[in-house]
Amino acid sequence: MTNINLDTIDRQQAPAPLYCIVGDELLLRIEAVDTLRQWAYEHDYSERSSLSLTATDDWGVIEEFTQSLSLFAERKLLELVIPSGKPGRKGGDALILLAEQAKQGQLLDTIVVISLPELDWQTKKTKWWQSLSTAAQVVELPKITREQLPSWISQRLKRQKQSVDRETLHWIVDKVEGNLFAAHQEILKLGLSYPEGNITFEAIQQSIQDVARYDVMSLMSAMLEGDAKRTRKILEGLEAEGEALPPLLGFMMIDIRHLYNLAVARQKGLNPQGQMRSMYIRAPKSDLLLAALNRLSFMQIMGIIQHAHDVDRILKGMPVEGRLNDPWQELLRLSLKIIDPNSL
Repeated sequence: MTNINLDTIDRQQAPAPLYCIVGDELLLRIEAVDTLRQWAYEHDYSERSSLSLTATDDWGVIEEFTQSLSLFAERKLLELVIPSGKPGRKGGDALILLAEQAKQGQLLDTIVVISLPELDWQTKKTKWWQSLSTAAQVVELPKITREQLPSWISQRLKRQKQSVDRETLHWIVDKVEGNLFAAHQEILKLGLSYPEGNITFEAIQQSIQDVARYDVMSLMSAMLEGDAKRTRKILEGLEAEGEALPPLLGFMMIDIRHLYNLAVARQKGLNPQGQMRSMYIRAPKSDLLLAALNRLSFMQIMGIIQHAHDVDRILKGMPVEGRLNDPWQELLRLSLKIIDPNSL
């Protein structure tokens, strides 16, 4: 597989016939396709078509496009989106054929750009992906984590010749976390609303909307690393967005069980880091679990397990003595207990 970085490509050279853009951030995928499209236009690939295909669609249209002659003898660009990353059997066969055509030099005056979400390990072992990734130039896009978001926002502002101070930057992060599209729009709005140079905190407060979106992974990270303020905000956001509470508790229980198993290993004199390797837990999750383990005793973890079971009973409509009847409030108390077992 040939991985490339679009920021460092030599645009004087002609593009390759086949590209795969892979990543979970839709905004970054769209921007990557835009970059390749502009590069193709610079090399006279002026006939553009766009397709979005699912497993049940007619995948024969790919071969029709790549093997048909242009009406005006123009070079052609096909942008293909596979929203689910699961082409199915017919789609897989079509992609294998496309990969073979690229290897054999049969994509004459044609560029195909395929856009996919991040693929799981099972999909990466499929024959169609093995064939495609061998034949294509692959652009693997990163997932912008909360820790990377300040740098990402700063770079975007810099493109507009604008900047903010450190405290303002982190305030923006709190408002746009988990919603990269909205973050992009808010940054563009700043470029239209304010001149070049430093933008004051007061101006940012008036301009930036609270468009943050949270998921269960954000909650787990905040809880394990011990950030009570962010944990509370994420839980409130998830409740406001109508997130289903039972799956949320289920994901939390996975990490609580990990903590229990690590605490048992610690009591036996075993190295928790070695145990996490045997449990196939890797960074950054392993670092977060270790941080939580270091502030919790075995008895405190046992109390957390009981608390989680109590929340589950409340969810099922069974009152529990000493617990609140509101499951969201009780889930917050459980989260805060993991952050600081002495807080409740």
